[in-house]
Amino acid sequence: VQLQASGGGSVQTGDSLKLSCTLSGRTDEIYAVGWFRQATNREREFVTAFSWNGGPRLDADFVKGRFAVARDTPANTVYLQMTNLTSDDTAAYYCAAGSRWAGSFKLGYDYWGRGTQVTVSS
Repeated sequence: VQLQASGGGSVQTGDSLKLSCTLSGRTDEIYAVGWFRQATNREREFVTAFSWNGGPRLDADFVKGRFAVARDTPANTVYLQMTNLTSDDTAAYYCAAGSRWAGSFKLGYDYWGRGTQVTVSS
């Protein structure tokens, strides 16, 4: 399975941005998709995860009320809609996929895409 993340960019505080992650290859084996982010000199942190078939869903506390996820199943694409961005959201954002539910557990994901950089400035 391959993942391609896109949609990052440079925005201002309070702006919105929509990230995409397109899966290809053996997507039939995927059960869950997650988004993580990593700021410079910091550990990669969990953002959100959901099961491909509409089962479990988990969000980091900082997501609630600001970020939303959506998926286009026929296109094998998931989206991360981010609103009211602040400088704390500046990071490289990664999508990941796995054949079982892993939630916020990074090591539970089998496949990772390259990051897409989000930079928020005031």
